[in-house]
Amino acid sequence: MSEITELAEKLKIEGERMAAFFSELTDEQWLDEVYTEGETWTIRNVLSHFVTSERGLIRLFERIRTTGEGASEDFSIDRYNAAQQEKTKDLASAELLEQYKQVRAEAVKWVTGLKDEELDIKGRHPFLGETVIREMVKMLYLHNQLHYRDVKRALK
Repeated sequence: MSEITELAEKLKIEGERMAAFFSELTDEQWLDEVYTEGETWTIRNVLSHFVTSERGLIRLFERIRTTGEGASEDFSIDRYNAAQQEKTKDLASAELLEQYKQVRAEAVKWVTGLKDEELDIKGRHPFLGETVIREMVKMLYLHNQLHYRDVKRALK
């Protein structure tokens, strides 16, 4: 199995697992608080974050792939996340879940379309800093797994 196929498969499997998890939540659970430092984030906010961050990152990855330009030095993850939460605040949880499935399918398709040598293109990731596309793609599913762990903790 090629590395690209392996990365795409990991994204697909992790995405399906997340979609299944979120689809089982009750209306009350969507409102459970996960993070309380600064802005309070509920489970719904975490799913919104999955959608908006992945959508933005795939656009960034494509820009890095085609131009070598990554995130600017002054990019603020906190500012970006707050703005994106504001944009999705009126969406129902079911709508967010559908958007998550769509954006993850788009990410899998994007990764599948890469050439092996493109995994080594360097650019600036907003969290990882200067790194290669391979590591950025891995961070897509690791990022969600970290938040998933926190969501599971909040549900107990």
